[in-house]
Amino acid sequence: MEANMHIGMIGTRFMGKAHSHAFRSAPSFFDIPFTPVLHTVCGRDNAQLQRLALRFGWKHQETSWEKVVENPAIDVVDICTPNHLHFPVAVAAATAGKHVLCEKPLARHEEEAWLMYETAANAGVVHMTVFNYRFVPAIALAKRLIDEGKIGQIRHFNAVYFQDWLTDPGFPMVWRHDASLSGSGAHGDMNAHIVDLARFLVGEFAEVNGVQRTFIKERPMADGSGRGRVTVDDATSFLALFRHGAIGSFTATRLAPGRKNFLRLEIFGSLGSLLFDLERINELQYHDGTEGTGFQLLLVTEPVHPYMEAWWPPGHVIGWEHTFVHVVTQLLGAIHSGLPATPDFFDGFRCQQVLDAVVSSAASGSWKPIPEITKIKPS
Repeated sequence: MEANMHIGMIGTRFMGKAHSHAFRSAPSFFDIPFTPVLHTVCGRDNAQLQRLALRFGWKHQETSWEKVVENPAIDVVDICTPNHLHFPVAVAAATAGKHVLCEKPLARHEEEAWLMYETAANAGVVHMTVFNYRFVPAIALAKRLIDEGKIGQIRHFNAVYFQDWLTDPGFPMVWRHDASLSGSGAHGDMNAHIVDLARFLVGEFAEVNGVQRTFIKERPMADGSGRGRVTVDDATSFLALFRHGAIGSFTATRLAPGRKNFLRLEIFGSLGSLLFDLERINELQYHDGTEGTGFQLLLVTEPVHPYMEAWWPPGHVIGWEHTFVHVVTQLLGAIHSGLPATPDFFDGFRCQQVLDAVVSSAASGSWKPIPEITKIKPS
């Protein structure tokens, strides 16, 4: 390791915990060019802020994200906030010359996402969107098999993402129920992941046609002050046409009783098929259509598999949290090399274009095209 890389993180809850763990763990397993230093963590809840700082060893605490961004000691700003803060924090951080890591969805709508990308690109900083499921070894192996032509020309991409944490009508209002804060519900929270995986594995979208539903239209306020109106979707489904000819189907819902974090992909090609289930994260199913046999179960834990050489002996599985270790390893490597990180803010923007087109389609009842837009050349 050549030097320290000082991290400032905005957000102290679920994703803040995952990111803190990743920065602490990465240098213990991967040969990375920088030592990430947990410099400053920022949050509004002082008790939560102190707990997270103590647990993970953050050196400083702050309640103003502006002060974190302005701090000349900080090299990387990591954004783990509710969605409405992604835009102002990322733009301010990039303008201040900080490298930026931002949770998904990148923004509430494509206009914000484009400005975030444009600002970061023109500032010449490394920028990365946390689509962490690209960094599941089994998904990375699927990408390798597709690129090697193992399943031929892709014809179908089917994806679902099901959770059940909102099935109880008594679950109180949180920021994810407010469109002004989140942008959307299950759509931006969960479809964002499978849209990005589709772009990663299949290619760009051409058209989409969607439907959205809010089944529980009011929820109790968390402070007991009455009931609030839910302004986001509980579930969104859509069909898609890809530019290379494949067709796709997508569904995300947080009202699927019994499903905790069920993301499933089915990819059917002219020569074979791939199946993946996030709740069996170390496994990939592969069917070689040229042999006429059934599906082969691949346990993706061998040193030859993506990322696995850094971890445990074959058969010793890894989990969800390890994907974030892979994310920060990619980020720090990109900062060192001067090459772009992947997925970057452009990928976040392209995903948001698809998400927005689905919302527009659901409102109009018609197919909506996805515009072809290329990366800008930094000024």
